Amino acid sequence: MVQKRYIYDCDLWPNLEWDRGGVEDVRAKVYLARGLLYGKLNALGFSVQNDLLLDSVSDEIKASSQIEGELLNAESVRSSVAKRLGLEMAGFENVNSDHYTEGVVDMALDAARNYAQPLTKERLFNWHAALFPTGRSGNYRINVGVYRTEVMEIVSGPLGKERVHYTAPGPERVAPEMSAFLDWIDTEDKTDPFVKTGLAHLRFETIHPFDDGNGRIGRAIADRMLARAEDNANRYYSLSAQMLAERKAYYNALEEAQAGTGDVTEWLVWFLACLERSIRASERRLDAAIAKALLFERWRGIPMNERQLRMVNMLIDGFDGKLRTSKWATITKCSQDTALRDIDDLVAKGILEREAGGGRSTSYALCKGRTTIQ
Repeated sequence: MVQKRYIYDCDLWPNLEWDRGGVEDVRAKVYLARGLLYGKLNALGFSVQNDLLLDSVSDEIKASSQIEGELLNAESVRSSVAKRLGLEMAGFENVNSDHYTEGVVDMALDAARNYAQPLTKERLFNWHAALFPTGRSGNYRINVGVYRTEVMEIVSGPLGKERVHYTAPGPERVAPEMSAFLDWIDTEDKTDPFVKTGLAHLRFETIHPFDDGNGRIGRAIADRMLARAEDNANRYYSLSAQMLAERKAYYNALEEAQAGTGDVTEWLVWFLACLERSIRASERRLDAAIAKALLFERWRGIPMNERQLRMVNMLIDGFDGKLRTSKWATITKCSQDTALRDIDDLVAKGILEREAGGGRSTSYALCKGRTTIQ
């Protein structure tokens, strides 16, 4: 077969091919990793499960936007997700979110929580409108809630030295391509559901149906497909977070597949391996959550206010730099005197201890010894 310029010009399109044997090994690793993760989860209480769920959903939303260069406020995302999922989150009850963050969260949760509902053109248009509530992408006005009507190119490099990585199908092809895509995606067939998730993501990104937001919507579609594959709205791992960590490889894998002949074996191997790594990362996070739960079990019955709970959680999760009174006051938005009282109280209870140094340089860390009530 003579290689065409892009995959959508190949004779196979959109019925892509892959080497089943070449994909089988990595596919099996996905199922093994998933089994280990859910085995550990099932042995734990709802509190630890909910903590991991909140972390994973929040990370999915933040990472998917960050892949496209959009940085969301972590506290706003976490607060918005917690409220919608009905999860308690001490210290964040009064955190407000902007319209953009709310829209991104709405799209992500609709994709995963309502995975059994058909994926329709209207639903995709609603997601697109949620991503761009002002009708603008940065400084540019875009068509919102409709398919694109212009040629779409993915370009990088400075002005005059641009490199075209990919040119999507012409606008006249978008509607029929998307109609075929939506008919296919929810059709029951013999394709492994995790393999079909990889195919769906590649196919949607290849069509690139919108003026902007295709990456975020494409990853939301993938998350929906994972929910369907597991018949479970709760995602305890974040594929987008792993894609963000491997962003260059992610873009390269997509670009190579889109310039291919229709044999997508290499893309599926990369996609499934990335999915496995995302599940393994979540398992490591779960192990850390178990250790955290054991710490709080040790502190059961010791009263802590919201500021103290928030800071102790931050220390357990990995505090950036040294904890000093001034930093406590800044993060919790309290006075230095209040911060010092909070800290001295935790020192007296054996939860915090003073590190080397004194005066203004005094810093604090979690106590490695026995916790007591004094």
